[in-house]
Amino acid sequence: MNAPEVFGKYRPAIDRELAEVLAERELPLYDMLRYHLGWVDREGNARASPSGKALRPTLCLLACEAVSGEFEMALPAAAAVELVHNYSLIHDDIQDDDRERRHAPTVWSLWGKPQAINAGTAMRMLASLALLRLNEHSVPLQKQLRGQQLIDESTLKLIEGQYLDIDFENRFDITVDNYLDMIFRKTGALIACSLEIGALVGTKDERTIAGFREIGRNLGLAFQIKDDILGIWGDEKKTGKPLAGDIRRKKKTLPIVYGLQDSHNEARQSLIKVYRNGMVEEDGIRTVLGILESLNVQARSRKLAETYRDRALKTLDELELSPQAKRDLEEVSRFLVERSF
Repeated sequence: MNAPEVFGKYRPAIDRELAEVLAERELPLYDMLRYHLGWVDREGNARASPSGKALRPTLCLLACEAVSGEFEMALPAAAAVELVHNYSLIHDDIQDDDRERRHAPTVWSLWGKPQAINAGTAMRMLASLALLRLNEHSVPLQKQLRGQQLIDESTLKLIEGQYLDIDFENRFDITVDNYLDMIFRKTGALIACSLEIGALVGTKDERTIAGFREIGRNLGLAFQIKDDILGIWGDEKKTGKPLAGDIRRKKKTLPIVYGLQDSHNEARQSLIKVYRNGMVEEDGIRTVLGILESLNVQARSRKLAETYRDRALKTLDELELSPQAKRDLEEVSRFLVERSF
């Protein structure tokens, strides 16, 4: 299967599991969650299809099926990681003052920041409740407890990464190593958790479980680096974000970190000046893009993303899995780095 077919295979089951987790929760609070997931519009009317590709739950189910031959037993874990991810998105939109996500108004821009905080927190608590449903699939209690620990630890790392990301906004001494540590926490930890928890549900083999964790760690880094590239040079029609959007928001993504670390004298001072100004104007954007081009930053960032992808694929190749499982995991891994949206 190619990557879109892999996502399409698991998506209906993921949506059914999420719907069951949210079933019988009737307060308007939960309509905010359904809106964010793309199930309903702002008036609560059903939409044709949910938004997003459900990357993390798909990775979870892929891992479980790869080691056990079936994915259904991992559905509660897949729902949990998707709910944790969406909890982070709701809070991230609040912290960044983002009014749009996936071409639609964000939760806070419609219902206000206080209620959006409640919606995000409720999403995170539902993740823990979703994980309890592993008991219905006869998953041993020890594995359930370990799965809860993985979810909690990855959530904490995610929060640490978000803290560092915000802290970096007012700093100009950030190195590439600092950046990689931040994105592993903010993005890599939950992707690693998705694969690890899926493997944990499906097998007892600790070497295999550790292998999936390592694959996830490297895929998470590759995925975020590609996202950083798209945040500056991506096609607005495909990404739903304006060209050079991360520069406008003064985010210290990998291309900017390369610029700060490797530019000198007048160029570095010009870059810092743009990021210190209250509003980034078009002249400032052109200045930053020119500095990044002079340092070949886009190609270097792409190469680093490919390096982490290749590390993930090397670990995948070393695992004892069926050829079909390896092909599906490889397709999704390549998609994360080669996608244009």
